[in-house]
Amino acid sequence: MSKKIEEYSLESLMKKIEELLNANPAPFQGVNANYQFDIDGEESGVYQLHFQNGKAAVQEGSDTPADCRLIMSLANFHLFLLGKLNGTMAFMTGKLKIKGDLGKAMKIESILRQYSVKEQL
Repeated sequence: MSKKIEEYSLESLMKKIEELLNANPAPFQGVNANYQFDIDGEESGVYQLHFQNGKAAVQEGSDTPADCRLIMSLANFHLFLLGKLNGTMAFMTGKLKIKGDLGKAMKIESILRQYSVKEQL
């Protein structure tokens, strides 16, 4: 039985993202980048998403230098994953802060949109 996105802990949500990405790696083929998500709010944490050689890997912490850091609340992260929060608008309204490569920030949004993350995972 699937759960609502809000029912996942941040750690289990990040692992679910890793599973979804690796089940269909076509959207990120040729992408070699390290993304860092700094999430705060009801639950907080720092997670990195690494794309390398056609594989996606999620790790907790900030051990590897990130090409792009996305800083947002947990609630906005959920909306971002669901496609209900446009990255550009979120950035312009202060709901999303980006440090590093803006082009890569736009790339991660387009990659994640191809997975059609739904409220029930």
